Amino acid sequence: MSNNDAKPIWHEQDLRRAIDAAGVALWSWNVETDRFTMDDHAFDIWGIPQGPEVTFEDLSARIHPADRDRVRAAFAATRAHPGRYEIDFRILIGEIVRWVSARGQGSDADKVNDIMLGIFLDVTGRKQAEEGHELLAGEMSHRVKNLLAITTSLTTITSRSTTTTADMARELTQRLTALGRAHDLVRPLPGHEGKAALLGDLITILLAPYDDNGAFDGRIRVAVPRMSVGEATATTMALIVHELATNSIKYGALSVPAGTLDVTGSDDESDLTITWSERGGPPVKPPDSGAGFGSSMVKRSISSQLGGTISYDWSEAGVSVTLVVKKARLAS
Repeated sequence: MSNNDAKPIWHEQDLRRAIDAAGVALWSWNVETDRFTMDDHAFDIWGIPQGPEVTFEDLSARIHPADRDRVRAAFAATRAHPGRYEIDFRILIGEIVRWVSARGQGSDADKVNDIMLGIFLDVTGRKQAEEGHELLAGEMSHRVKNLLAITTSLTTITSRSTTTTADMARELTQRLTALGRAHDLVRPLPGHEGKAALLGDLITILLAPYDDNGAFDGRIRVAVPRMSVGEATATTMALIVHELATNSIKYGALSVPAGTLDVTGSDDESDLTITWSERGGPPVKPPDSGAGFGSSMVKRSISSQLGGTISYDWSEAGVSVTLVVKKARLAS
């Protein structure tokens, strides 16, 4: 027989190195005495002092209460069902939750002197990754549903405030684009505790398309308190800023090259006040027919979602809009 046909000889030391490298913990279970014998790595996984053997009850005390009955039933079932088995469950080590995968060969037919053999694997990292993917999928589903609901509302409002399909398409596209910029800016907070963006960054990004020179050289200035806003608030602010900027482009300071816009803010213990001041534009006056659909939408959004108010000062120098919102609502 040639050397190429010779089977490799595995020494116990080599097998031990391979098992350690793979992070595999070995165990044996005496189905008659209900006692486990485990290697050092298995004791480390379970976080219990090393000893010659432990009982199934010793291990059960570490299993998460929500998984305990399921694990007991699964181990009992392995005696009756042939073939490989695998079960994942949680164990508690103090306040730390660890995921363990138990694998082995079922059926009493495979016992050796009433002993069944198997392995434990610490699969905490994999489970955390799976939970992260589930959270992401749930978040994406939630955001899509919210955006579809908002889109439906905007379509209805825009259809009432426009007279031609071209006007409707243009205004609806502008509103949806403003929403998209706001949502691009909002990012998850650590620990899955919601989302946040800085208020000043949000307003600056939303107003960037209305700056003629592509850079804020003094025509548009934003100076508001440094505070975070949540996803729902970002959506509301996107709608508000878009409506105010659209009116300014049509009739106000942003309709002429010399016009300027200042967005400033101040806050106290409970309220945030944002002032939108336009200067250098054509003379303005209050709408003859009252608030349009866009303005009505802004008023409703501020009242219902931010617990605030909006007021207008139609001075000859330029319109000034004051928004007062509850600071407690901003994080939502």
